[in-house]
Amino acid sequence: MTVWKTSVRNFLAHKGRMALSAVAVLLSVAFVSGTLVFTDTMNTTFDKLFAVTSPDVTVSPKTSGGDDEQPDNGKPASLPASAVQEVAKADGVKKAEGAVFSMAVTVVNSENKNMGSETGAPTIAGNWTENDLRSMEITAGHAPRGPTEVMIDADTAKKHELKLGDELRTIAATGDITAKISGIASFTVTNPGAAVVYLDTATAQKQLLGAPDVFTQILVSAENGVSDTQLKKNVATVLDGSAAYKLQTQQEATDANKDSMGSFLDVMKYAMLGFAGIAFLVGIFLIVNTFSMLVAQRTREIGLMRAIGSSRKQVNRSVLVEAVLLGIVGSVLGVAAGVGLAVGLMKAMGAVGMELSTGDLTVAWTTPAIGLVLGVVVTVLAAYIPARRAGKVSPMAALRDAGTPADGRSGWIRAGIGLLLTAAGGAALWATTQADKATEGSTFLALGVLLTLIGFIVIGPLLAGVVVRALSVVVLRLFGPVGRLAERNALRNPRRTGATGVALMIGLALVACLSVVGSSMVASATEELDKSVGADFIVQDSGTGRPIVPQAAEALKDVPGLEHLTDYTFVKAKITSPDGKTEDDGITAADPTYQQDVRRSALSGDLAKAYGKDAMSVGEDYAEKHGVEVGDTLTVAFAAGKTAKLKVAAITSDDTNIDRGAMYTNLTTAATYVPADRMPQNVAMFGKAEEGKEKEAYAALKSAMAEYPVYKVQNQADFKEDLKDQIGQLLNIVYGLLALAIIVAVLGVVNTLALSVVERTREIGLMRAIGLSRRQLRRMIRLESVVIALFGALLGLGLGMGWGTAAQKLLALEGLEVLEIPWPTILTVFACSALVGLFAALVPAFRAGRMNVLNAIATDG
Repeated sequence: MTVWKTSVRNFLAHKGRMALSAVAVLLSVAFVSGTLVFTDTMNTTFDKLFAVTSPDVTVSPKTSGGDDEQPDNGKPASLPASAVQEVAKADGVKKAEGAVFSMAVTVVNSENKNMGSETGAPTIAGNWTENDLRSMEITAGHAPRGPTEVMIDADTAKKHELKLGDELRTIAATGDITAKISGIASFTVTNPGAAVVYLDTATAQKQLLGAPDVFTQILVSAENGVSDTQLKKNVATVLDGSAAYKLQTQQEATDANKDSMGSFLDVMKYAMLGFAGIAFLVGIFLIVNTFSMLVAQRTREIGLMRAIGSSRKQVNRSVLVEAVLLGIVGSVLGVAAGVGLAVGLMKAMGAVGMELSTGDLTVAWTTPAIGLVLGVVVTVLAAYIPARRAGKVSPMAALRDAGTPADGRSGWIRAGIGLLLTAAGGAALWATTQADKATEGSTFLALGVLLTLIGFIVIGPLLAGVVVRALSVVVLRLFGPVGRLAERNALRNPRRTGATGVALMIGLALVACLSVVGSSMVASATEELDKSVGADFIVQDSGTGRPIVPQAAEALKDVPGLEHLTDYTFVKAKITSPDGKTEDDGITAADPTYQQDVRRSALSGDLAKAYGKDAMSVGEDYAEKHGVEVGDTLTVAFAAGKTAKLKVAAITSDDTNIDRGAMYTNLTTAATYVPADRMPQNVAMFGKAEEGKEKEAYAALKSAMAEYPVYKVQNQADFKEDLKDQIGQLLNIVYGLLALAIIVAVLGVVNTLALSVVERTREIGLMRAIGLSRRQLRRMIRLESVVIALFGALLGLGLGMGWGTAAQKLLALEGLEVLEIPWPTILTVFACSALVGLFAALVPAFRAGRMNVLNAIATDG
């Protein structure tokens, strides 16, 4: 009880000093809790949606490539309408209705503006069925009654200011459908952002599936008292064992949809938790510093406790109990903040089109439990070393001034271990650059990053003494005596300065590493484009990966000023090599002009002949793996067609980043073995302008695609800029998440300075007494903060560039051979670190300047 009372008293006595450490715990726990609440809420949203929209039993066609495979010809797999009548005869069936469902559509308004989501959510077209009433209700107008009417969901109508009577055009592989809005339907459950349009059944069959007597699904509801499992068995019986069909109960359909969505949610969840882990790691340094300084300031107090009978264990436990209290307070507040963060994320998603209702907010009991346990455990572990140090304080310390001298021997041991770890990490990074395979090198890279990070953390105090002195010559000495005082203050406790700087180092090292990797990827891809791409233009989907519908392709072929226009697609196939091994590789089918659009060098044979009748090419890696030579014959079983025997006319080099490993054949050859209605549509199309007509052809292509906004026309400059933007956007997201760790590190600088000011109260009073002005005092503390921040930045940026350089060597094995250091970014981050230091010192410097001189001099210890 005495230990508990003492701990609570000390915690409350130093609550101001604990506040910033509590904020570090709060932020880290909030990120973990917010991530869990956000992903749990998304799961709840989709679970409700899938459960409500799934009938008792769903019947859908099986496809040759797999149960859930969407054909590449833009037309969903279908089943005969006669199957609906067969299913309706099964025992226990209350109702069976045919449904048409397609996501291979684009919906535009009268101004050709895309009405689909910009967040990756699908655009869905289909017929209106009774099953839709489970999740939607018509709130305006009526369901479509003919080919000139269409109904749209209320969320899309509101977002794009659509109303009854407005005209919409639905673009599908089988043609365009122009109709006026006859009705608006509202979701009775949360719609996560999909745009949904409904056509009448006959129009949906004809325009989306290309035939009047087919459906994509049969939706079956059960009579009262009939289970879904029994209904599924009964339906399978009337469908003759259902060999051509896939049957799912409501639970099975819901689980299948959840699995497909779950992989995306898991990636997002674990990525965000990874950044939370980095924030926790940085927070550990803040907590260690806080407790180390508090123990040092209470040396005399602890000595007195030992003198009057407190044991080492009691002193140790007293400090750990303070850590538990800090962890509990920070974690509880963090869990609450996490719920707020999750709501904020939901609002942010809503702003970009993905609607998530706060009514579905899900806070599982595991979320606060995980947050509380994680926060307390991390805090206690961080406080363990300072607690042990407190336990070693002897009773004689009561007769000395506050503060204990560092153990010189332990410092040298620590430096030795740090140097050893850093050297081992450096060796692993060097081994990464010498690896012949990316898989082998990635192991060395991970080991090198881990060892160098730990090594720099351990060796931080030694580096602080060297780096701070060097920085002081450049930065601090310009400010005369005040600058020298700031330097000495930063060097007074190298362990503390090292820990504070290292906390900032971790976040900036990751920023520098990713900047190097991102810049190198852009530079490599740009160089590859200049070297390998001969096409002037490329036309492709703007982000969802959908193929180019035939009517858009035809519009492109009428564009004037083009020397040639190349069709390009990918055909799924199983390829058997002469050694008898079969791989599910697929083959690239294109016009012969593709040789001019993307230059590939042939190691043997003639690539032009690969576009001849029943011929193909293979990449060098495939040829080496299977012992394939020019003249060999490969068996190609096209997924949607017949089996062909194709002769290898060329083996192409895989020393490229474009079409690496691709096998080529002529579109005509592929069309010989794949039925026209199953032939995949163009994935992209390439154009070459006539001499001197580049601008005219570019403008004409854009004009031709104006009616199809989902496709973008790019010249080489556009493509490079787009690539740069995509990588830049990804890096910005990562930088935003890393900002949490940097914020925690900044709090560490603030805390270190604040506690350092308290520790030096008498010293500050004496300096003020002999003539140091308040302005000079505040400048001294700001300069100390700046040099600590620059120390952390220098370590982090140097370490990160080392990691990034090693990582780029692995990318070089995949064809990204250019190393580019983004010096403007690196220098900007370094300069901003000085601003971070100035910001961190604002409050501590202000408080130091307000100290009463006489009271400060009279302070004990």
